[in-house]
Amino acid sequence: MNRRGTHKALQNVGRKSVLIFFICLMAMAPKILAQEVSSGIDSTSIQIGAQIKYKIQVETDTTNLVVFPEGQTFMPLENVGASAIDTTINKNKFKLLREYALTQFDSGTYTIPRQRILINDQTFYTDSLLVEVRNVAVDTTTQKLYPVKPSIKVDRPFSIAVWFWWLLATLVIIGALVFFLWKRNKKKTAAQQKVPPFEKAMLSLKTLDESHQLESGQIKSYYSSLTEAIRRYIDEKIDDRALESTTNELIARLNSLTEEEKLRISKEDISKLEEVLTRADLIKFAGASMDRITAKSDRQTVEENIFAFKEAIPEPTEEELLKDQAYREAVAKRRKRKTIIISIIAGIGILVVSAVGFIGLKGWDYVQENILGSPSKELLRGEWIQSEYGNPPVSLITPKVLVRNMQQDTLPQAQNGANIESFSYGGILGEYYINLSLVNFPEKQEFDLDKSIDAVYTDFENKGAINILIKNEEFTTVNGAEGVKIFGSFKIKNPLLENRSIQKSYTILNFGYNGAFEQLMLVYEKDNAAAEEITNRIINSIELKITEE
Repeated sequence: MNRRGTHKALQNVGRKSVLIFFICLMAMAPKILAQEVSSGIDSTSIQIGAQIKYKIQVETDTTNLVVFPEGQTFMPLENVGASAIDTTINKNKFKLLREYALTQFDSGTYTIPRQRILINDQTFYTDSLLVEVRNVAVDTTTQKLYPVKPSIKVDRPFSIAVWFWWLLATLVIIGALVFFLWKRNKKKTAAQQKVPPFEKAMLSLKTLDESHQLESGQIKSYYSSLTEAIRRYIDEKIDDRALESTTNELIARLNSLTEEEKLRISKEDISKLEEVLTRADLIKFAGASMDRITAKSDRQTVEENIFAFKEAIPEPTEEELLKDQAYREAVAKRRKRKTIIISIIAGIGILVVSAVGFIGLKGWDYVQENILGSPSKELLRGEWIQSEYGNPPVSLITPKVLVRNMQQDTLPQAQNGANIESFSYGGILGEYYINLSLVNFPEKQEFDLDKSIDAVYTDFENKGAINILIKNEEFTTVNGAEGVKIFGSFKIKNPLLENRSIQKSYTILNFGYNGAFEQLMLVYEKDNAAAEEITNRIINSIELKITEE
């Protein structure tokens, strides 16, 4: 094929492609034209804080899914609310309308950006709109002006502090612990006041008679209960090894006590007891049998032995009774003291754990401010005073009135004959220290402020400060007086604790004019937010009454 034929073939292909494109476009045209999106606002100019009604209207087929803008998509205007979508049906089409309330709290001219509306998988955008936000006009010719009203003290509404609930919970826990210890001690006391040994032995024999073990042929069990009654009585009143001793060991000790006249019982009674115990051993360990008559006789022998042992025990002397009473009282006191000590230690432990938990939950700053209290916070919240000091006067606001003093060690070296005044509050080691010094030089000599920077370092060093950091910058008061601001930090020895230092921050304002030098020194605890706020408030209030000559 020649070049002309090739060119003609390409033209035919191009015509077909264009034809296909127009056919597709015509097929899609009804769907595209079926979507209508419009927007508008009810006003292009509003006052600060007023609201604009922004409307978006969409007309589309009933089968289409429409998604309107959500959230803060109207910035720099703020969306403060959106209405529900209002839907009306016109034949086979939906007309959807949604209103948005927009506002702005700063004056100026703003552009509402284009908003994105999604219809099925197609995206449509509204036009951007210009809005003016105006300040509220104030007519000062007809509206009277009134002075600022003085501040008044407002009583805080009654509320229960959080620390009260922590304290209440701690007291409840301590009370529960003390009650538990008291209850346990009471049980021990009750256990001590149990049934006496003789009555207990008689009660055991009575219980044995009522058990009918002998009638039912339970000989082994019968003799076990019988011998236990006499052995337990001897264990509690005569020999505390009677329960774990063999028959021979027990009889030997009873004979020994009788020979030592510590037990007034006859040899015959001991022999009868030995016979009963020996028969009981044969029955319990050798499986021997026994008739009921002998068993009842042994029961009678045991009861007679218990009475005999009761009579055989010598009555305690008055001295022994007093010693026993004193011993019981001493034991009771020790137990009471032990209970009190345990309660105190437990209470302290609970308080410590509660305090640590509360500090961990709320933070140390919250605890110090709301529970322990902070002197700096109290100064900051107190009634501030505006005063003028010296001549020429210096005006400033302070949390306390500065008191005139004669200490001049905060001043740089002044020439002889200078008139010096000094006013202060607190001390350099205290929570907050303020010192205002004023020097009037003779013959109106000017003072070089650069020398005051070096003097600050020397002054702090003389007071025992170490690790002194100094920065300086120019400073201008609210009434235009220019000076030097010197600030930084240092450490100073704690007079109450050896080998411990106090971290301090400081701010110093130096001014020199018309032959006078004025210095305001503020020293406070480092990293104390309340103290820093006090400092900023004081230095922002200082005014120098400068007179031109």
